Amino acid sequence: MASSRVKIGALVPLESIHSKGCSVSNVPLFEGYNVIGRNDLKISDKRVSRKHVSLNASANGSMEALVEGPNPIIVSSQGQRKKICSNDKVLIKDGDIVELIPGTHLFKYTAIGNDNSSQTPQKSTSPSKRVKRHSEKSESSVAKRTKQILEDEALARDLQQMEDESLFEGSSEKKETLRDFSLSKDKISDTFRLMQVQGIPSWANLNSVTIPDVIQGDVLVAVLSNYMVDIDWLLSACPTLKNIPHVLVAHGESGASFDHLSKSKLKNWVFHKPPLPISYGTHHSKAMFLVYPTGVRIIVHTANLIHVDWNNKTQGLWMQDFPWKDASTLSSNRSPFENDLVDYLYALKLPELQVNLPSIGNVSINAAFFRKFDYTSAKVRLVASVPGYHTGSSLKKWGHMKLRSLLEECKFSKEFCKSPLIYQFSSLGSLDEKWLNEFGSSLSAGKTDDESPLGIGKPSIIFPTVEDVRCSLEGYAAGGAIPSPQKNVERDFLKKYWARWKAGHVGRCHAMPHIKTYTRYNGQSIAWFLLTSANLSKAAWGALQKNGTQLMIRSYELGVLFLPSGIHHGSSFSCTGNSNVILSGSDSSSHKHKKKTKLVSLCWNKGGHSNSSQEIVRLPIPYQLPPPPYTSEDIPWSWDKRYTKKDVYGQTWPRHV
Repeated sequence: MASSRVKIGALVPLESIHSKGCSVSNVPLFEGYNVIGRNDLKISDKRVSRKHVSLNASANGSMEALVEGPNPIIVSSQGQRKKICSNDKVLIKDGDIVELIPGTHLFKYTAIGNDNSSQTPQKSTSPSKRVKRHSEKSESSVAKRTKQILEDEALARDLQQMEDESLFEGSSEKKETLRDFSLSKDKISDTFRLMQVQGIPSWANLNSVTIPDVIQGDVLVAVLSNYMVDIDWLLSACPTLKNIPHVLVAHGESGASFDHLSKSKLKNWVFHKPPLPISYGTHHSKAMFLVYPTGVRIIVHTANLIHVDWNNKTQGLWMQDFPWKDASTLSSNRSPFENDLVDYLYALKLPELQVNLPSIGNVSINAAFFRKFDYTSAKVRLVASVPGYHTGSSLKKWGHMKLRSLLEECKFSKEFCKSPLIYQFSSLGSLDEKWLNEFGSSLSAGKTDDESPLGIGKPSIIFPTVEDVRCSLEGYAAGGAIPSPQKNVERDFLKKYWARWKAGHVGRCHAMPHIKTYTRYNGQSIAWFLLTSANLSKAAWGALQKNGTQLMIRSYELGVLFLPSGIHHGSSFSCTGNSNVILSGSDSSSHKHKKKTKLVSLCWNKGGHSNSSQEIVRLPIPYQLPPPPYTSEDIPWSWDKRYTKKDVYGQTWPRHV
């Protein structure tokens, strides 16, 4: 019957880095009602429903799409990337790109007469292998434009491959740096992990993690803390969550996003938005607290609970498991990590959950509940921010003043005297030189073994350029998660700090960073390293007021600080594996044995100076050290500027033209 209908165009599959290996044919569209689903596309991905989306096509070539399935779609139109949820409608026009599942199964709508609606798109082969199908004289201007888009896309991918392959040319470490960072997925590591990214070389994902690697096993209670939450994606990506008896979600959503969240939640889920007493603040912390019959797993990471954050961006994650305390040590044996954790959870003002835990009985899940676990083996220190005006004993409890106090307590090697700092993040606040000096003073704190101050370090600000975003895995769409306005970015005093995002040693040059890190280094040696949710802003880190006696913070943030003196050795405990258990209240000789450690990057030379009394801890820092400074041609990304040079998907920016 379709053959008797008027054809108005086609959905042309994009064989992009998001849907590598796509073999789907063009999908013809006819005037009137069209249904697109799993069977029509001949794909096995069950996230795509049998009746995934219906398209009501008009004679003029425009279409109204209705999302029929439970999972949202993404429509990119005129530089704006919109998520369309189940039962919602959207108008689709010629040239728009539709992602049937966010980040995957990409199709470009091509109206009839707009060239190539009946052709299979060109594959991502070398430009020298692409064949011209028609002479330029016979091509229409629209056909030329479409062809140029395809060629730009292929060229961008060729450049990416060339960059990855040439990075370590002439070196025995060619494309292998991350392979040296070898950790079992069953092991709770001494360091942190990068998250898996779609569309990068397989070697670059060898030691990365996915959300099912983290949320696994017999979880009794889950507390999930984040800013953005896509519950439809979350449940499809991690089905284990559906079986957890009690789930509490602390979030930062509002408006329509929160309305959808509320409608989609399961019966045993509770949502809570922590109070924001000061305007322009957010609940931005990204963490998970998973209670098991044997203990608790704590995860601090940098990704929103949405598809693109866990699949298309450079992200980091730390986790460690801790056993239950013995009854005799419940009110004692309180480590600094425990105190910091409980203080932070109190600040969230979480609603209490009344639950019945096997072999434990009826308990209230609140901040005090988390004192029931033994954190003496913690390998990191927590650095959190909570909104408020902090004075007196609370002045150094939060934000950059907390980081300052922890560094002041630590002794560092003399090699880090006046050594440089790295500020790496995805959003830049409205800054001034006075605050940047205040922040730099906190990050420069610390002394050497002979009590000499380390001295102020010169910072480099690692931040994506416009060209980085344009040629990224997501094209300009990646810029939506780098929300820095031009007025914040183009300040003269920042020019001397800009440094390039170079991540070839971990295969992530084109996976735009959503990870946030701060560190002090000398060569490939690391004094300390912070993985956090905090961007470079006063709202996140706090600003001193009243002659330095008050710290004002607007937002909630959470990070973990790696210090050489903070890494314990010996047996490790796992809630899900068969690792040796450290018994609370025991002699715990492993706690007493603290071997001096040296923190290094993945590119640290093994043949360098070694010390048998030191243990090397490799941190998968995802950027080049030292970072190359911007050239005169490099422009930092601003999300409210217009960019007319097409990205790898043939799109321009901004969202609204």
